[in-house]
Amino acid sequence: MPTEVALLESRTLRGEQMGRVDVLDKVKSLVMLPDGIHVRTEDVGRYFEVSTGAVRRLTDRHQGEFTENGMRVLRGADLRSFHSDMVSLWSGDGVESYPQAVTQLRLYTRRTVLNIAMLLRDSDIARCVRTYLLDAEESLRTQYASLDQRVTRIESCLTGVGSALQELGPVLVRMSERLDSLDRKVEMTHHVVGAMSLRLTDVQQDVVRLDGRMDTFAGQLKDLRRRNGQRGQR
Repeated sequence: MPTEVALLESRTLRGEQMGRVDVLDKVKSLVMLPDGIHVRTEDVGRYFEVSTGAVRRLTDRHQGEFTENGMRVLRGADLRSFHSDMVSLWSGDGVESYPQAVTQLRLYTRRTVLNIAMLLRDSDIARCVRTYLLDAEESLRTQYASLDQRVTRIESCLTGVGSALQELGPVLVRMSERLDSLDRKVEMTHHVVGAMSLRLTDVQQDVVRLDGRMDTFAGQLKDLRRRNGQRGQR
């Protein structure tokens, strides 16, 4: 786990924390300009409870890093345009109450303020921000470790399941073979039953024909008896 000193000394470690701007408002409310995006040097000083000069000196030493994280300096037409936009958004006691820089204005974003918090040594607020960042990272590491343990246990369970499936494999193969054999026997039985059904149909037709012939023979026999009876009477 990185320490506070490592955070103060390592730009790489600071870069890894740049997405945690939510920490600022958890430690202390950061008052923004009317656009809700920027703060001035004096606003940064108020937040960290240090002088404006201390903020400027730190900014001069780490200007490149702060610029990468949103700091910019406005002059000339850009400054006038920015002031015009801020005046239109200003909700204070009259337009005159909005503070306007004369020649230049240094602006900071939340990312820049967080960057300053990781570099400003003589501020209790900055130390609180750093502590919050490090504690949150330790908590996250603990959660990851717990998750890793759970994943390890699940993998162990799956390994046991895999072994069981390997042992069950031959049994399933034999069952599949027996089911295939049973399917073939059932199919053969269907063929036999079908053939027997055809034979029974033929027998039924033979019986019908035999019944017809028997009826014919009975009629002939009856006629013969009747004629013999008539001859006897004569």
